Amino acid sequence: MAGVLVIKHGALGDVVLATGAMQAIVRHHPGERISLLTTAPYARLLEPSGWFAELIVDERPTLWTPLKLAGLMRRLARQRFSMVYDLQTSRRTALYYSLWPRPKPRWSGIAKGCSHPDHQPDRERIHTVARLTGQLAQAGIADVPPPRVDFLDGEVGHLLPDGDFALLVPGCAPHRPDKRWPARHYGELATYLLALGIRPLLIGTAAEADAIRTIKEECPAAIDLGGRTSFGQIAALARRALFAVGNDTGPMHLIAAAPCPVLTLFSGASTPLRSAPGWPDEPWLQREPLTALGVDEVAAALPRIATA
Repeated sequence: MAGVLVIKHGALGDVVLATGAMQAIVRHHPGERISLLTTAPYARLLEPSGWFAELIVDERPTLWTPLKLAGLMRRLARQRFSMVYDLQTSRRTALYYSLWPRPKPRWSGIAKGCSHPDHQPDRERIHTVARLTGQLAQAGIADVPPPRVDFLDGEVGHLLPDGDFALLVPGCAPHRPDKRWPARHYGELATYLLALGIRPLLIGTAAEADAIRTIKEECPAAIDLGGRTSFGQIAALARRALFAVGNDTGPMHLIAAAPCPVLTLFSGASTPLRSAPGWPDEPWLQREPLTALGVDEVAAALPRIATA
């Protein structure tokens, strides 16, 4: 069995930013069998796209679990891929290349000795979309569309309010509190939006319950959707929303690629020039610490996205 393998493990924002590159690869190999090596959450995310004949779930074995690692390598080698596009370009994927038995497939990435190395001198300083575009250009793929998740959808009729609404995304990884704009600021912003006739919808998981509770205390009319939305429903809501405001977190990438205008709030812990959702068109604000970013500054930036 021959074909093409695409590798992208995560995280959510990075996977979304790679969707344009994935589409470009599929278009570049019409009629060929294309497989994706990814982790379980993103196999579920990308399955509705229909781009891949096979979704291979990588349990990410290590040298400390040699039997699992050897089993994965045997499974991959048996398929005799003619080309591998390593969109993860990590130490793990470099290890996979080094362990791949000969003859090795053609390989686009940064693994030592690969056939299509990414020689971009600034690859670690440019935006992820630009980096992937440059990587694929060196492999002969010139037309890379922007990230999109058009394939994601969900039933949201029971979640929609009457009239205009905007999404607020107050969460972030639990271990990164420095990347969260204060919940009380989101509450003030929600009250401001409501005065404009825009209903705030609060998006998050169980980890954001406290933040959403704080926002609701400030703005009781805000709609709490915490823990009630799938990836598909978030995308469906985003397509109907006026805009979204949120922290530097994966769902903001999903919302931007729905598509939906977004305003992303960054602390000094992130580099928006490398990872901003909706790059290069969508605006963002950055302060260090993020608590120093005022509600008035965020409100002043909203017309730039509300009228986009």
